[in-house]
Amino acid sequence: MSASRALLLLVVAMLLHLVTCTTTTTTSTATTHHNTITKAKTKTSSYPDFQLLNVKQAITETKIRPLKPSLYQELSMNIPNDSGSEGKQKLKLVHRDKVSFNNKFHNHSHVFHARMQRDLKRVVSLIRRVSSGSTASYGVEDFGSEVDNAGCNSGRCRYEVSYGDGSSTKGTLALETLTLGRTVVQNVAIGCGHMNQGMFVGAAGLLGLGGGSMSFVGQLSRERGNAFSYCLVSRVTNSNGFLEFGSEAMPVGAAWIPLIRNPHSPSYYYIGLSGLGVGDMKVPISEDIFELTELGNGGVVMDTGTAVTRFPTVAYEAFRDAFIDQTGNLPRASGVSIFDTCYNLFGFLSVRVPTVSFYFSGGPILTLPANNFLIPVDDAGTFCFAFAPSPSGLSILGNIQQEGIQISVDGANEFVGFGPNVC
Repeated sequence: MSASRALLLLVVAMLLHLVTCTTTTTTSTATTHHNTITKAKTKTSSYPDFQLLNVKQAITETKIRPLKPSLYQELSMNIPNDSGSEGKQKLKLVHRDKVSFNNKFHNHSHVFHARMQRDLKRVVSLIRRVSSGSTASYGVEDFGSEVDNAGCNSGRCRYEVSYGDGSSTKGTLALETLTLGRTVVQNVAIGCGHMNQGMFVGAAGLLGLGGGSMSFVGQLSRERGNAFSYCLVSRVTNSNGFLEFGSEAMPVGAAWIPLIRNPHSPSYYYIGLSGLGVGDMKVPISEDIFELTELGNGGVVMDTGTAVTRFPTVAYEAFRDAFIDQTGNLPRASGVSIFDTCYNLFGFLSVRVPTVSFYFSGGPILTLPANNFLIPVDDAGTFCFAFAPSPSGLSILGNIQQEGIQISVDGANEFVGFGPNVC
């Protein structure tokens, strides 16, 4: 299979769950060399204190069966990717759990627990990597993964890479010509895997979007600009998400916040978080808890490979308790997996729940829909508060909370944008 065909059939290995999201900000306009963008003012606008969670629809969606691999490949080949202008390329994204390789994955509870097991491995690996500081060589961090073993002999270069969820690949490094729509990119360094385990099974490959120069985004930066935009969707929706490359993919009307770089972990994208909101209140949490220190500890990482958002224990407990205080009318259920705050919503059509919001440094407030923070963990009506404590000072903004909202990373100008589009 050619590299271009492999890329078109790529099943991006991300853990997703639900859909739709809204942002509420007050913005001002600024112009850069590549586009007109909006940067948030300090003042923020109001947002709803409560919203409705459609319980019946959420439970129904847990019973939707995923596509067989052959059907997904036919869909991918029959629906071409969108290509805009020369500097803007768009790929379709499909949730990894939307494609079934085993009948046992039709059970939502099994899928959920498998996802949580992968998530725990991912978080442990991520924390270990960012906590190791500068002990790893620059080349390894540049690659965006852990190269255990690399070297060249007789003109052939080998590699071994392990990933946070336990997946691994071994093979030969190569230079390839890749095609995105009408754009041809030559001499892209890729790994040609001969021995692959984990998320590589059933997929054409893995697309690295980290901040290192050897990631796919880094290698495209000269031709397309160091920028990309994406929107993640749930496995149970019939729609597709999208992934766009190039500076022209940066949307007008997004709420922009500064991109923070950690020199000790350059492949990760950090953002500034000043607080958390539940209902009409900002939870009393010190902003220092979310700060990135000069030694590279703490901070808030945006990570599409992590499903569940984590906060340091002190922050999480205050956040969780504020949510419990405002959901006292809902019947509780026992904790499930990594979740300690769950509810028995069997028999409900819909329930009223408090709004959950992220206060970003600089002023913007990201207000989440109910589906992005109260999620079904089985098909019997058990819903859980989709956050967990971090075993370290690191906070991780996972993909469940990112779902349904366009997120843009402008690496050249050091900004991250939320909105204005949804999927």
